[in-house]
Amino acid sequence: MWDNQFEALLRRYLPFISADERLEEDSQLRQFGLDSLAIVELLSVLENTYDVRFEDDALTLETFETPGTLWRTLSAILTPAG
Repeated sequence: MWDNQFEALLRRYLPFISADERLEEDSQLRQFGLDSLAIVELLSVLENTYDVRFEDDALTLETFETPGTLWRTLSAILTPAG
């Protein structure tokens, strides 16, 4: 799955999830309060923390739909196919 740092960063932008509630791979992030402003802020934090840049094709609502989708996108950027 994802690392602890990713989950901690993500949770900062999810005001409707309790601290003891498990964040599942297919959890709908919008249901936990991730809105468009939070997406922009989260994107910036992820890029700075992991020292990456999300390409334009990754900047979609689908990328930020679930933790699993977002983590897979970030992982692909961290370890490009080659």
